[in-house]
Amino acid sequence: MSEPYLEISGVQAGYGDVRVLWDVSVSVDKGEIACIVGSNGAGKTTLLNTISGIVKATAGSIKLDGQELVGKLPDAILKAGIAHVPEGRRLFKGLSVQDNLMLGAYLRDDREAIREDLEFVYDLFPILKERAAQDATTMSGGEQQMCAIGRGIMSKPRLLMIDELSLGLAPRLVDRLGETLLEINKAGLSILLVEQDVMTAFEIAQHAFVIETGRVSISGTTNELGDNPKIKEAYMGI
Repeated sequence: MSEPYLEISGVQAGYGDVRVLWDVSVSVDKGEIACIVGSNGAGKTTLLNTISGIVKATAGSIKLDGQELVGKLPDAILKAGIAHVPEGRRLFKGLSVQDNLMLGAYLRDDREAIREDLEFVYDLFPILKERAAQDATTMSGGEQQMCAIGRGIMSKPRLLMIDELSLGLAPRLVDRLGETLLEINKAGLSILLVEQDVMTAFEIAQHAFVIETGRVSISGTTNELGDNPKIKEAYMGI
């Protein structure tokens, strides 16, 4: 059996003296979509921040395709192939949609491939091409989420992490974004999705990890967990 593409083993992390993650182990196979679900404050965002080097892991291992990432700075982790779409989009005010997208490629020097990737993003999200010269922060929430995902794609990652895809968005738009993620995944990009809306996450991902108070409480395929009575009661209101 092959090793996972992203392998997180026994990771601990937090802020100062406050530990948030306790021996967290998560894996993503190459070419799949996996999700991390849980309630507010469970540690989901902290885990993504730890993977991307924003928060320092105090114990454990984080490997992408066998390469150890613990101890590396965020720019080195981006170069290794992990792009992070943060919660709240975090677009740059005063910069156009296209400038925000191009910031995703700031570590790249393959100009022709960058142009091709920009066209790929515009094909995925035609509204962004229409708004290319507009201040990105003046768009709707859904359009800003498209821009944030596009910016992540522009770094040409091997793994794309998205924190709270559905936050503040209408269900119809969330469905559209979910379909786009499936399209991106079919093009060969592995995805790790953090999502509070469990039903949305399970519709998109193949595998899921449930985090409670900084620990993985249960994991499995989304089909298995979707049929789990405890998961239905705690997270789906069923």
